[in-house]
Amino acid sequence: MRKALMTSALVLATATAAGLAVASDDDVRVNVPKEQWLSIAQIAEKLTAQGYDIREIEIDDGAYEVSATKDGKRVKAYLHPATGEILRQKTRN
Repeated sequence: MRKALMTSALVLATATAAGLAVASDDDVRVNVPKEQWLSIAQIAEKLTAQGYDIREIEIDDGAYEVSATKDGKRVKAYLHPATGEILRQKTRN
């Protein structure tokens, strides 16, 4: 048990020291300098090309938060600010 705790602590310390995100499922924070962020127009363009109908784009916890619809369903997605990659997505009817 003690060895497992020490191993977990070491992994956490290593990840933190390396600047990696150690987060819960609800946390989408990304540390990216603002000058590397895509513009809101670029984010909208990427999602529109993937079939999303954009309703709103906001900045939340260091990521883009997007409200949209796709295939008749409401979608809330968090996107990486520099790549536009979907970090987390929830779909509702």
